[in-house]
Amino acid sequence: MSRLAQLILALIVALYPLAVYFGIQYLSLESLLCLLLAIACLRLLVGGNNGKIGAKLVAAALAIVAALSWLRGDSSGLLWYPVLCNGILLTVFAYSLRQPQTVIERLARLREPDLPPEGVAYTRRVTQVWCVFFVLNGSLAAATVLHGDMRLWTLYNGLVSYTLMGLLLAGEWLLRRRLRGRIAAGAETDAV
Repeated sequence: MSRLAQLILALIVALYPLAVYFGIQYLSLESLLCLLLAIACLRLLVGGNNGKIGAKLVAAALAIVAALSWLRGDSSGLLWYPVLCNGILLTVFAYSLRQPQTVIERLARLREPDLPPEGVAYTRRVTQVWCVFFVLNGSLAAATVLHGDMRLWTLYNGLVSYTLMGLLLAGEWLLRRRLRGRIAAGAETDAV
Protein backbone atom coordinates (compact mmCIF):
# COMPACT_ATOMS: atom_id res chain seq x y z
CA MET A 1 0.00 0.00 0.00
CA SER A 2 1.31 3.47 -0.83
CA ARG A 3 2.63 5.89 1.78
CA LEU A 4 -0.32 8.19 1.08
CA ALA A 5 -2.81 5.38 1.73
CA GLN A 6 -0.97 4.47 4.94
CA LEU A 7 -1.01 8.12 6.04
CA ILE A 8 -4.74 8.43 5.34
CA LEU A 9 -5.44 5.23 7.27
CA ALA A 10 -3.31 6.43 10.21
CA LEU A 11 -5.20 9.73 10.20
CA ILE A 12 -8.52 7.90 10.28
CA VAL A 13 -7.34 5.88 13.29
CA ALA A 14 -6.12 9.08 15.00
CA LEU A 15 -9.57 10.59 14.56
CA TYR A 16 -11.14 7.60 16.31
CA PRO A 17 -12.74 9.56 19.18
CA LEU A 18 -14.50 11.91 16.76
CA ALA A 19 -15.55 9.01 14.56
CA VAL A 20 -17.08 7.21 17.53
CA TYR A 21 -18.76 10.35 18.86
CA PHE A 22 -20.40 11.22 15.54
CA GLY A 23 -20.86 7.59 14.52
CA ILE A 24 -22.92 6.85 17.62
CA GLN A 25 -25.11 9.86 16.89
CA TYR A 26 -25.58 9.50 13.13
CA LEU A 27 -24.99 5.84 12.21
CA SER A 28 -26.54 2.60 13.31
CA LEU A 29 -24.37 0.62 15.71
CA GLU A 30 -23.93 -2.12 13.11
CA SER A 31 -22.73 0.38 10.48
CA LEU A 32 -20.27 1.98 12.89
CA LEU A 33 -18.91 -1.38 14.01
CA CYS A 34 -18.56 -2.61 10.42
CA LEU A 35 -16.64 0.55 9.54
CA LEU A 36 -14.33 0.19 12.55
CA LEU A 37 -13.73 -3.51 11.85
CA ALA A 38 -12.89 -2.68 8.24
CA ILE A 39 -10.40 -0.03 9.39
CA ALA A 40 -8.84 -2.48 11.85
CA CYS A 41 -8.48 -5.11 9.13
CA LEU A 42 -6.95 -2.58 6.74
CA ARG A 43 -4.47 -1.52 9.44
CA LEU A 44 -3.51 -5.15 9.98
CA LEU A 45 -3.09 -5.72 6.25
CA VAL A 46 -1.14 -2.49 5.66
CA GLY A 47 1.55 -3.63 8.09
CA GLY A 48 2.19 -6.78 6.06
CA ASN A 49 4.75 -9.25 7.35
CA ASN A 50 7.28 -6.57 8.23
CA GLY A 51 4.86 -4.25 10.03
CA LYS A 52 5.67 -2.96 13.48
CA ILE A 53 4.26 -5.07 16.31
CA GLY A 54 2.91 -1.99 18.13
CA ALA A 55 0.87 -0.94 15.09
CA LYS A 56 -0.49 -4.45 14.70
CA LEU A 57 -1.44 -4.63 18.37
CA VAL A 58 -3.24 -1.28 18.16
CA ALA A 59 -5.16 -2.51 15.10
CA ALA A 60 -5.99 -5.74 16.92
CA ALA A 61 -7.24 -3.69 19.90
CA LEU A 62 -9.60 -1.82 17.57
CA ALA A 63 -10.91 -5.11 16.19
CA ILE A 64 -11.38 -6.46 19.72
CA VAL A 65 -13.34 -3.47 21.07
CA ALA A 66 -15.50 -3.41 17.93
CA ALA A 67 -16.17 -7.15 18.16
CA LEU A 68 -16.97 -6.94 21.87
CA SER A 69 -19.34 -4.04 21.27
CA TRP A 70 -21.00 -6.06 18.53
CA LEU A 71 -21.46 -9.02 20.87
CA ARG A 72 -22.81 -6.80 23.66
CA GLY A 73 -25.05 -4.88 21.31
CA ASP A 74 -23.94 -1.46 22.55
CA SER A 75 -21.19 1.05 21.89
CA SER A 76 -19.75 1.25 25.42
CA GLY A 77 -16.89 -1.12 24.59
CA LEU A 78 -15.65 1.27 21.92
CA LEU A 79 -14.78 3.82 24.57
CA TRP A 80 -12.03 1.59 25.96
CA TYR A 81 -9.94 1.74 22.77
CA PRO A 82 -7.80 4.74 23.86
CA VAL A 83 -7.15 3.00 27.19
CA LEU A 84 -6.03 -0.16 25.38
CA CYS A 85 -3.81 1.86 23.02
CA ASN A 86 -2.06 3.53 25.94
CA GLY A 87 -1.61 0.13 27.58
CA ILE A 88 -0.14 -1.34 24.41
CA LEU A 89 2.24 1.59 23.92
CA LEU A 90 3.25 1.44 27.58
CA THR A 91 3.99 -2.27 27.20
CA VAL A 92 6.06 -1.77 24.02
CA PHE A 93 8.05 1.14 25.48
CA ALA A 94 8.54 -0.51 28.89
CA TYR A 95 9.60 -3.79 27.28
CA SER A 96 12.16 -1.91 25.20
CA LEU A 97 13.74 -0.62 28.44
CA ARG A 98 14.80 -4.22 29.11
CA GLN A 99 16.38 -4.52 25.66
CA PRO A 100 19.81 -3.30 24.49
CA GLN A 101 18.08 -0.54 22.49
CA THR A 102 14.93 1.29 23.55
CA VAL A 103 12.21 2.32 21.11
CA ILE A 104 13.44 5.92 21.23
CA GLU A 105 17.06 4.88 20.66
CA ARG A 106 16.06 2.90 17.57
CA LEU A 107 14.23 5.95 16.24
CA ALA A 108 17.21 8.19 17.05
CA ARG A 109 19.61 5.83 15.26
CA LEU A 110 17.60 6.17 12.06
CA ARG A 111 18.81 9.75 11.92
CA GLU A 112 22.10 9.37 13.78
CA PRO A 113 23.51 5.82 13.43
CA ASP A 114 26.60 6.61 15.54
CA LEU A 115 24.72 7.79 18.61
CA PRO A 116 27.18 8.77 21.37
CA PRO A 117 26.87 7.25 24.87
CA GLU A 118 25.26 10.47 26.12
CA GLY A 119 22.63 10.08 23.40
CA VAL A 120 21.96 6.47 24.39
CA ALA A 121 21.46 7.49 28.03
CA TYR A 122 19.22 10.35 26.93
CA THR A 123 17.03 8.11 24.75
CA ARG A 124 16.61 5.69 27.66
CA ARG A 125 15.43 8.57 29.88
CA VAL A 126 13.03 9.78 27.17
CA THR A 127 11.61 6.26 26.88
CA GLN A 128 10.98 6.29 30.64
CA VAL A 129 9.22 9.65 30.35
CA TRP A 130 6.96 8.25 27.62
CA CYS A 131 6.14 5.28 29.87
CA VAL A 132 4.99 7.69 32.60
CA PHE A 133 3.00 9.62 30.01
CA PHE A 134 1.21 6.45 28.83
CA VAL A 135 0.33 5.50 32.43
CA LEU A 136 -1.11 8.96 33.16
CA ASN A 137 -2.82 9.34 29.79
CA GLY A 138 -4.31 5.85 29.94
CA SER A 139 -5.55 6.48 33.46
CA LEU A 140 -7.24 9.73 32.42
CA ALA A 141 -8.74 8.00 29.37
CA ALA A 142 -10.14 5.30 31.68
CA ALA A 143 -11.51 7.96 34.01
CA THR A 144 -13.41 9.54 31.10
CA VAL A 145 -14.97 6.15 30.26
CA LEU A 146 -15.98 5.53 33.86
CA HIS A 147 -17.36 9.06 34.22
CA GLY A 148 -19.85 8.23 31.47
CA ASP A 149 -19.98 11.62 29.74
CA MET A 150 -19.54 11.12 26.00
CA ARG A 151 -18.63 14.75 25.38
CA LEU A 152 -15.93 14.65 28.05
CA TRP A 153 -14.63 11.36 26.64
CA THR A 154 -14.46 12.84 23.13
CA LEU A 155 -12.88 16.08 24.32
CA TYR A 156 -10.15 14.36 26.30
CA ASN A 157 -9.40 11.48 23.93
CA GLY A 158 -9.87 13.47 20.73
CA LEU A 159 -8.20 16.76 21.66
CA VAL A 160 -6.61 17.05 25.10
CA SER A 161 -4.70 13.77 24.87
CA TYR A 162 -3.23 14.67 21.46
CA THR A 163 -2.39 18.17 22.69
CA LEU A 164 -0.54 16.74 25.69
CA MET A 165 1.30 14.34 23.41
CA GLY A 166 2.26 17.20 21.10
CA LEU A 167 3.49 19.27 24.03
CA LEU A 168 5.62 16.36 25.23
CA LEU A 169 7.08 15.92 21.74
CA ALA A 170 7.78 19.65 21.39
CA GLY A 171 9.32 19.87 24.87
CA GLU A 172 11.54 16.88 24.18
CA TRP A 173 12.63 18.36 20.83
CA LEU A 174 13.57 21.67 22.51
CA LEU A 175 15.44 19.88 25.29
CA ARG A 176 17.28 17.69 22.77
CA ARG A 177 18.41 20.75 20.80
CA ARG A 178 19.64 22.39 23.98
CA LEU A 179 21.55 19.27 25.06
CA ARG A 180 23.11 18.89 21.62
CA GLY A 181 24.29 22.49 21.87
CA ARG A 182 25.89 21.78 25.24
CA ILE A 183 27.57 18.62 23.95
CA ALA A 184 28.88 20.47 20.90
CA ALA A 185 30.15 23.36 23.07
CA GLY A 186 31.85 20.86 25.39
CA ALA A 187 33.54 19.15 22.44
CA GLU A 188 34.85 22.53 21.21
CA THR A 189 36.35 23.40 24.60
CA ASP A 190 37.93 19.93 24.82
CA ALA A 191 39.54 20.48 21.40
CA VAL A 192 41.10 23.80 22.52
